[in-house]
Amino acid sequence: MGNDPKGLTEEKIGMFEEKKVDLLTMGGEKMVLKQHELGKLTARERIDRLFDPGSFQEVQLFVKHRSTLFGLGEKEIPADGVITGFGRINGRTVFAAAQDFTSSGGSLGEMHAKKIWKVMDMALSARKPFISLNDSGGARIQEGVPSLEGYGGIFYRNTIASGYIPRLRRSWVPRRAGRSIPRP
Repeated sequence: MGNDPKGLTEEKIGMFEEKKVDLLTMGGEKMVLKQHELGKLTARERIDRLFDPGSFQEVQLFVKHRSTLFGLGEKEIPADGVITGFGRINGRTVFAAAQDFTSSGGSLGEMHAKKIWKVMDMALSARKPFISLNDSGGARIQEGVPSLEGYGGIFYRNTIASGYIPRLRRSWVPRRAGRSIPRP
């Protein structure tokens, strides 16, 4: 551990920060404007309004889907279309997942679901409330069975959490397919 004569560390940190900024914009300026035209907030805006200022800690921002079917191998889906993490609401710790419609319609794929599973598991372990903010077109059908398994894992965790931790859910989309089974 000495000097960094070639500036590689600074370069890598710069690349990391640049990638983080790109991911935080989720679906990009055009999609955000479209969301606003529909009178809807983005997932990040909802999180910012819900949690005490500066308290939200995002979990797994850099997660990416791994599917290559039907052109997904070339498609970038920032944060895999879901913001997950924890923070404080009125000074109390709460865990949350917020699907972002600006990123591939907020569609639920394998890694998207696994991010939700992780924060649900964290909420269960900490015995703290979990909030689900759903703005999604449903399953990412290009991923096939793994996306459907994602719903199964969410439903399973909801049954485990029932009567154990408070769960709240708010949806901005019409119910269909995997959405027909109520989720808190």
